[in-house]
Amino acid sequence: HVQLVESGGGSVETGQSLKLSCSASGHTRSSGCMGWFRQGQDKEREGVAAIGDDGTTTYADQVKGRFTISKDNAKKTLYLQMKSLKPDDTATYYCAAGPSRLPVPSMTSPRWYNYWGRGTQVTVS
Repeated sequence: HVQLVESGGGSVETGQSLKLSCSASGHTRSSGCMGWFRQGQDKEREGVAAIGDDGTTTYADQVKGRFTISKDNAKKTLYLQMKSLKPDDTATYYCAAGPSRLPVPSMTSPRWYNYWGRGTQVTVS
């Protein structure tokens, strides 16, 4: 099995930055997609950013230009650099691992991902 553990969340003021990390362990593979998702209060889980096995990235419109997804394969760690945070970014952020053959439009769809972390809370006020 694959274990994903997020870290780096916290409470910040509008305009500040946070960097989330997701450490993978267990029966991992590097050929799949990885993504960040978030779920706000009384909202459905939505895709934030994703990165394919070929390095292709995609972002939700709400975070384009502010968030950057990256990964360090050697460290088996996924990152989400979040800048210029807004109150609307307040949510529980989850990292996830999925299959390798997702078309770009599907990469931010939660239903395609198989493994999930427990989430880390980000609060912006």
